[in-house]
Amino acid sequence: MSPTDNLKDIQDKMQEYMNNGVKLGWLINPEQKQVEIYRQGKDKQVLDNPSSLQGEDILPGLVIDLQEII
Repeated sequence: MSPTDNLKDIQDKMQEYMNNGVKLGWLINPEQKQVEIYRQGKDKQVLDNPSSLQGEDILPGLVIDLQEII
């Protein structure tokens, strides 16, 4: 998410992605120090100030360090 993005618009876009079959999506909001995790068929999960993200079973082995982003 960039500083000029509208959170609601981006959340709507993430839901559109899920509706079109995306299995895993991350909405990283550096300003709020939050990550919204979208998973196919599940409720959105919100993490406060996470240090990393993992690709779970969709992208096994992928780990993203968020220390410099959030």
